[in-house]
Amino acid sequence: MHSTLVPGQSVPALTVPLAGGGEFSLNATAPENFTIVIFYRGLHCPICKGQLTDFRSKLHDFTALGIDVVAVSMNTRELAEQTTRDWDVSGMKLGYGLSREQAKTWGLYLSSAIRDGEPDVFSEPGMAIVRPDGTLYHWSVQTAPFGRAKAAELAGVLKFVIENDYPVRGILAA
Repeated sequence: MHSTLVPGQSVPALTVPLAGGGEFSLNATAPENFTIVIFYRGLHCPICKGQLTDFRSKLHDFTALGIDVVAVSMNTRELAEQTTRDWDVSGMKLGYGLSREQAKTWGLYLSSAIRDGEPDVFSEPGMAIVRPDGTLYHWSVQTAPFGRAKAAELAGVLKFVIENDYPVRGILAA
């Protein structure tokens, strides 16, 4: 059973080590407007590579909007370090070591390897946009590698949200 994150309510804790050293802790970030947490499948995923390099190319846009961006996977430290070497993600915060329990708490779907080179278990993609107070603004989760947001489009949407104080949506009970 997957947890359901609710817009406007607090998100689960999230602390992971970062490739290159240090750690990312969601409750310790203090962006002006939002933190975008990109949950990605891992080094084995070419679609993830495209998404992360796309977001890396627009980091300055997000920073200018007061938005912090971090990408997180279940990869090991070694795979995360290889990701930073093999993909054009310089300047991005790249978290690793997301546990199976953390993935389940966040409501991410899990998959098992179907090809050589894939981890035995990994999370499918998701994206959380979190306010500085730790409440969820937007949540998107996939059951497969496709269907991801484009960085330029998301930066434009979030600029509109910030400038117009656009409220959290999806908060009515079904």
